[in-house]
Parts: sequence; C-alpha cells; structure tokens
Amino acid sequence: MGETEEKEEKFKDAENGDEEKDNKKKGKKEKKDKKEKNPEDNKDPVKLKAKLDKIGSKIQALNAKREEILKLLEEAEAKAPPPATDA
Repeated sequence: MGETEEKEEKFKDAENGDEEKDNKKKGKKEKKDKKEKNPEDNKDPVKLKAKLDKIGSKIQALNAKREEILKLLEEAEAKAPPPATDA
C-alpha cells in the first residue's frame, strides 16, 4: 500500500505543476496588458526631459560596463599565448 500512496502523491505533484504553468501563462498575459501610452506625454517638456535623463543615465552605465569589459579583454589577450600556426 505504500507504493500507491507514493504514486498518488506524485500524481498530485504533477497536477500542481500544471497549475503553476497555467499561472505563469496568466502572468505573461497580464504583463501584456500594460497601461496605454498617453500621446500628450510626447508634448510635455518636463516628461520629455525626464525620459532623456533616464536614457542618459542608462547610457553612462552601459559605457562604464563597456570600458570595464574592454580592459578585461585587453588583459586576457595580453596573457594569452599567441596562436600556433602550422607552416
């Protein structure tokens, strides 16, 4: 009888997994239901400046990451032995 109880538990776990998948799908659909954009926002200078500042800060952060990666790449290339060529 212990085996059947284990099988029932596994079946219940599988059912719960299906419910979790359904919930995830519903969550994705809810994310798609975003607030509609207001066309008036494109005419408001204060909001446009805020958007510009936000984009500028993101660009600065990405440039900093880029510079860091370039330095790491240069260091890795300097340490790496030259590729062997067959003559």
